[in-house]
Amino acid sequence: MEQWIRFEYQGNQGFGTLSDSRVTPFEGNMYNGAAATGETLPLDAVKLLTPCQPTTMIALWNNFHSRAAKEGWSRPDHPLYFMKASTSFLPTGGTIRRPETYDGPVVYEGELGIVIGSHCSNVSEDEAGDYVFGYTCVNDVTARGLLREDPLFVHWTRAKSFDTFSAVGPVISTGLDATKLTVRTLVDGVELQNYPVTDMFYRPHQIVSHLSRDMTLRPGDIIACGTSVGAGPMQQGCTVEVQIDGIGTLVNSFY
Repeated sequence: MEQWIRFEYQGNQGFGTLSDSRVTPFEGNMYNGAAATGETLPLDAVKLLTPCQPTTMIALWNNFHSRAAKEGWSRPDHPLYFMKASTSFLPTGGTIRRPETYDGPVVYEGELGIVIGSHCSNVSEDEAGDYVFGYTCVNDVTARGLLREDPLFVHWTRAKSFDTFSAVGPVISTGLDATKLTVRTLVDGVELQNYPVTDMFYRPHQIVSHLSRDMTLRPGDIIACGTSVGAGPMQQGCTVEVQIDGIGTLVNSFY
């Protein structure tokens, strides 16, 4: 297993691997043929950025048995998803900002994120793993009050694409068996979400296969796998942590 990061150091951006609080910078293409530079840096000397630069985030809705049972939803015949703007991404340590034009509830949603590693189109479930670079933590933030502001149209993109509303990180972990992972979300140290990936209707490789038949997925794109029970509104000044063993902890404050 390796943990990949993007970082800023002395005014320059770079990428590399993280191990024992040491950063090993690489050069080339993170997803194909990257080579170590031979240097190392202490983690506290760099500023962490989002671990990849996605062209988009695709995010799932109603993908968990437990939440569907609680809400009275049925299993969808195909993954249900929406898109989030590329301008909404936020790294660990960054601040989730309340939109100036909105004063309703802003909701955290701790999720597993799939990071695509190569161009992916029309692949089978058995092939899908070859196109997954790794996994990261996601907080899919939502201005919940906007979703049904118009009775004829659900505002998925608008409610979820404000600047800072797609927190991801801190790393991309490769070599994980995603089916063994558990997602935990803590707000001000109190655990409010704790659910296994095995509770998904559509698990990561199934998701990649289905979505690749709808659109071409590109290196660095993130698929947020949806959230389970326990998602809820954030209070001004709170700190939200999304934790997944093997990946780490995504930490963001809300103001």
